[in-house]
Amino acid sequence: MDFNDTPQEAAYRTEVRAWLEANAPRRTGRPDNGLDDPASMGDAKAWQRKKAESGYACITWPKEWGGGGGAAWQSVIFGQEEGRFETPGNPFQIGLGMCVPTVMTVGNQADKERFVRPAARGDEIWCQLFSEPSGGSDVAAARTRAVKDGDDWVINGQKVWTSGAHYSDFGLLLARTDIDVPKHKGMTMFWIDMKDPAVEVRPIHQMSGASNFNEVYFTDLRIKDSQRVGGVGDGWKTSLVTLMNERLAIGGGGGAGHKQVLKLAQDISTLTGLATKDNGLREKIADWFVQAEGLKYTTFRTMTALSRGQTPGPESSIGKVVSASLMQDMANTALELEDQFGIINDPKLAPLAAAFQTSLMGAPGMRIAGGTDEILRNIIAERVLGMPQDIRLDKDVAFKDIPTGR
Repeated sequence: MDFNDTPQEAAYRTEVRAWLEANAPRRTGRPDNGLDDPASMGDAKAWQRKKAESGYACITWPKEWGGGGGAAWQSVIFGQEEGRFETPGNPFQIGLGMCVPTVMTVGNQADKERFVRPAARGDEIWCQLFSEPSGGSDVAAARTRAVKDGDDWVINGQKVWTSGAHYSDFGLLLARTDIDVPKHKGMTMFWIDMKDPAVEVRPIHQMSGASNFNEVYFTDLRIKDSQRVGGVGDGWKTSLVTLMNERLAIGGGGGAGHKQVLKLAQDISTLTGLATKDNGLREKIADWFVQAEGLKYTTFRTMTALSRGQTPGPESSIGKVVSASLMQDMANTALELEDQFGIINDPKLAPLAAAFQTSLMGAPGMRIAGGTDEILRNIIAERVLGMPQDIRLDKDVAFKDIPTGR
């Protein structure tokens, strides 16, 4: 592992920094009301378009598809440098990180020509329609049905926890097409128009006051067979393409970090003096520092692999499993330090602009999105550490014969 930029990487980083200094959006002076606000969404699309026009959007995609035609390490460096600026929200992460790469890998030529370039420019937004109420993190438990009717498919069912469905133009849908085979063999992937009248999106009100997640219902949704992504019955294999991209796209948990906890503690007095003198808190901050450094060097390991032309494997799951729980632990401790003032969620009044209140309410979702902690620990145990797989009693059972518990 090499912690330093190569001369080529250093030159590219200098180029990126100069471009960002000249082009990154500055504060507008108006409040950021999230991507549900037309002005904020407009800012996000304008920034994505500017990056695309300069080759900094979808850096690893071929130029003929609207990408930058660059290497993976360039994409990592740009992401690091862009993170230093307060750029608009990113409603494109799911589409550009998960859905459209799947279309590029498995989809037909017509779909690539129709969807890839507009997505790269930020003209169209995608969502991922995998999770269902009865499936949890078991993607293969999908019960949304797609039934063949001539040259069409008719879809009925429900998805849940779909991020951004309420502002998405298109969605990547995993549906059950055969109930007479084991669950992993009877699914097929499709793309759908989220504005179709047969698609109903119901935002889920979260404790933070936002509604980023949604329930999505399909009632006799009729689509063409040309909207199929991959072969009939190959949905699980196709979904693995999406899920591997998802692990990398979601990455770390974000939120306020250990440096912000230390800053908060320096401003708070307890019955025994400054909070920074509390040995228990000092030990926690030290532990968080060690975890944050571990995450940083794991990222360096990924960068080293990318710079050598290698593809990161299932170890990318480590970053998300650690960072999401770390984010929640720090937020809990910080709000305990704030005592009764911890209930204030107004950025204008709360310490550090309510950074830890935001982290606390966002952490549970981060521990679910892209696979629960339990699923990711299984991946790490089986595919990184080489431990035996869990026993699966439904492996060779037809989907229709799997007990539902009803």
